[in-house]
Amino acid sequence: MRILRNEPVMHRFIDLFSGIGGFHVALQQEGMDCVFASEIDDAAASVYQQNFGLKPCGDICEVPVENIPAHDILCAGFPCQPFSRSGKKEGFSDSRGRLFYEIVRIAKHHKPPLMLLENVQTILTMDDGKVKREIYKSLENAGYHLKHCVLNSGHFGIPQKRERVYFVAIRKNTSFSFTVPVGNVMLFKVVKDIVKRHIDTTNLTVTRDDIIFDRSKIQTRTRSPIRIGYLNKGGQGERIYSSNGLAITLAANSGGVGHRTGLYYIDNEVRRLHIDEAKSVMGFKTTHIVSQGIAGYRQLGNAVIPEMVTRIYKSVVNDK
Repeated sequence: MRILRNEPVMHRFIDLFSGIGGFHVALQQEGMDCVFASEIDDAAASVYQQNFGLKPCGDICEVPVENIPAHDILCAGFPCQPFSRSGKKEGFSDSRGRLFYEIVRIAKHHKPPLMLLENVQTILTMDDGKVKREIYKSLENAGYHLKHCVLNSGHFGIPQKRERVYFVAIRKNTSFSFTVPVGNVMLFKVVKDIVKRHIDTTNLTVTRDDIIFDRSKIQTRTRSPIRIGYLNKGGQGERIYSSNGLAITLAANSGGVGHRTGLYYIDNEVRRLHIDEAKSVMGFKTTHIVSQGIAGYRQLGNAVIPEMVTRIYKSVVNDK
């Protein structure tokens, strides 16, 4: 479903804090053109340019608003580290958290009819809800009606349990409305569905004497991660999951033997996910370019899932 306006059909978007381009993949598939992107991380900006032929600018704080092209949709997966459980949760007191106000600055000037924003769900409860209230207040003062929803990608055909909050900001005095998309919990993919059979797993496999299994859980196919074992003390990165369940949330930064992807029992081996499998659990094509090594996993862990953007976009309609 295309979003319609009273004048031209919406066709231009900007991609702030673009990472490796989850928003870009989704909206490009809907026939839209990205007219501007920003990304301060040089490695992520490099692969963004390789994937889309568009070079993101660097620090958005240094870009005058008049230098940003006119656009119909503002997209932003604004930095989540200040709001994440795995971070220090410093919120707007963290300089990265204050980057939210760059979104407000640009929106006040360009007045795009629609904004699609994504972050971790803990942003809703931080500081007794003050962060959420500030987001609502700031965007409403900028001329927008704001709604949000928390969605789990595992309910939308993505083989990963990844719960994120999606904010939809609709310009006041427009005819748009937003309905929260509903997934199909009966139709789902699991890790086994995206396993790559012809890859070198030498550097991914874990062989240790302290691996403990509960084999009774291995054969159960379910729409949740299935923890079937552990090694060492079973801390983060030391838990083992069945490939018959969803992947755990892909993390940009996590430690342990199963750092970034978690550990899975696949074809009689305990191993981390290959980079192509990590792309698949995020809903990217394996041809999507990321950096080599750990940097590529980090970029995927920071990414926005394209399918979720598509679902949100298609749930915004013109009531006229």
